Amino acid sequence: MSEKRQLRLGTILHGASGNMSAWRHPAAQADASINFEFVKQTALKAEEGKLDFLFVADGLYINEKSIPHFLNRFEPLTVLSTLAAVTRNLGLVGTLSTSYSEPFTTARQFASLDHLSQGRAGWNVVTSPLEGSAKNFSRAQHPDHALRYRIADEYLRVVKGLWDSWEQDAFVRNKATGQFFDKNKLHTLDHRGDFFQVAGPLNISRTPQGRPIIFQAGASDDGKKLAARHADAIFTHQASLAEAQAFYRDVKHQLAACGRQDNQLHIFQGVSVIVGDDADDVEQQYQTTAALVSIEDALNYLGRYFEHHDFAQYPLDEPFPDIGDLGKNSFRSTTDEIKRNARERGLTLRQVALEAASPRPLFAGTPQEVADGLQLWFEQRGADGLQLWFEQRGADGFIIQGGTPDTFPRFVDRVVPILQARGLFRREYPGTTLRESLGLTQPVNQFQQQ
Repeated sequence: MSEKRQLRLGTILHGASGNMSAWRHPAAQADASINFEFVKQTALKAEEGKLDFLFVADGLYINEKSIPHFLNRFEPLTVLSTLAAVTRNLGLVGTLSTSYSEPFTTARQFASLDHLSQGRAGWNVVTSPLEGSAKNFSRAQHPDHALRYRIADEYLRVVKGLWDSWEQDAFVRNKATGQFFDKNKLHTLDHRGDFFQVAGPLNISRTPQGRPIIFQAGASDDGKKLAARHADAIFTHQASLAEAQAFYRDVKHQLAACGRQDNQLHIFQGVSVIVGDDADDVEQQYQTTAALVSIEDALNYLGRYFEHHDFAQYPLDEPFPDIGDLGKNSFRSTTDEIKRNARERGLTLRQVALEAASPRPLFAGTPQEVADGLQLWFEQRGADGLQLWFEQRGADGFIIQGGTPDTFPRFVDRVVPILQARGLFRREYPGTTLRESLGLTQPVNQFQQQ
């Protein structure tokens, strides 16, 4: 009998959480985005709940209309390196852009984090959606969407090649003979491609888990193709179970087309959660948090997805304006969904902006109800055998964001035990590395003689 499929769980650091104005909430740590004690306590709470990882998103461009969390936050690798010293089992996943960094430096940074954490590092690969990013990196123009993903594909091939510079046991360190390393276990990449020329080898040894875990965040067609070729996990967000199931089928089929197995890439749905005692409690929690967002802030928040477009110029209570292709070169999957949803539901600009700034959590209810919802998305299945089970799944796991500033500890204390009691989630970590937590096999060194 095959081992029962296990639910995977992570959480995301997003300031005070809840929504863009949640820092104003009575329960919020107002400076959460830059407060290490808050970050540390969140990480320790995640580890207490045996969660797989903590996830840190990032961006490279701000202006005066950016949300508070984006205006003032830690650089991911810096804060994760610090967290490596105060956690023991929790995976540490950080975002870094392939459009505005160099492969050699990236390979070195994440290999260092993997060594510092004894095998718990993960890299969230992004291509940087914001047009303004180019202005901060001496670039004349932001690459278009398709070009960014061509760059990312080559970038990942280079980084993976650099991580294979050394075989696992290359460093002998024999004091008696004076042999520091085995020259036969050193490999030079010497990559020459369309975008990068990188000699190598990397000046740090192969890491405890072979190489860091690769996440990819992006639901566009180009993003899904990149994930199917290279990623161990994908971070996405769909608004309904049906959409999540369609996304799951698409990515898993692309994975097979790339010659990879179903279990070699985990699909994580990013979900907002509110946990309450009853329906009235849940609604009160939501309304208290939602009320903190002004319409002006909501318009600014909406504008970020559309290259910081000024939506204040349009009438608030008329249908969402026709803005053409605006947004196609930034958060494409998100902007397409916003425009489609507004059109199909006949929403006004005011409604679109407020829903974008403070969406209702997908999973809101009592601990039992939240656990039920997560279980449904995880293991929804029909009656016609294994193939249909596969077709009906919506996720391999979830990245949890609190729908209010004080939701996450409540999720760990009240929802995780239910998932554990149902046999869906672990009670103990299976090993010491993120790769072991996610049930992923050790990667083969591409240069090593088999």
